[in-house]
Amino acid sequence: MTAPRRRASDEALIENTGGDWRSWFAVLDAWGATTRRHADIAAHLAGEHRVPEWWAQTITVGYEQDRGMRLPGERPDGTFEIGVSVTVGLSSDEVFDWWDSADRRARWLPGDPLSPRTADRPRRLRFDFTPDDTRVAVELVSRGDHRAAVRLRHERLPDPETAATRREFWRDRLAELKTRAEAYRPM
Repeated sequence: MTAPRRRASDEALIENTGGDWRSWFAVLDAWGATTRRHADIAAHLAGEHRVPEWWAQTITVGYEQDRGMRLPGERPDGTFEIGVSVTVGLSSDEVFDWWDSADRRARWLPGDPLSPRTADRPRRLRFDFTPDDTRVAVELVSRGDHRAAVRLRHERLPDPETAATRREFWRDRLAELKTRAEAYRPM
């Protein structure tokens, strides 16, 4: 089983929605949310309780996980998704090259299981993960002078065990990317 996802704090929930986890779970229990679909629960929170959409989704996922309706990382379609991130001491544009160039990818990702789908320099890249036809989405976020956060999502995973394995795989690979990219000096 995968480790539970970190949830927003009660303080953040109160600040953005007016209620904490316990109060929102009580509202949803009273409404009979355990018998309803994800989309209906989120729509109820947004429509009837004026919860901003992003927070309605956050509360809905937290509720579904708490009530055993959804496993951590499970998507509404039954597949799983993991997320891993690292901050690299290079600009987003420089980090983009370490993803976009097959030669550079091979330095930190042996066997290069990625087949490029789309790229939007210097922010986003999407790949097919060729061993099992799942998807990898990479977002690069500038963190100031020569620092970029790499946020990776591996999508369409079939089960919690595969999700846990991929999470460890990507943690290891992103650590290697950071090491190699920060040490690289072109000639």
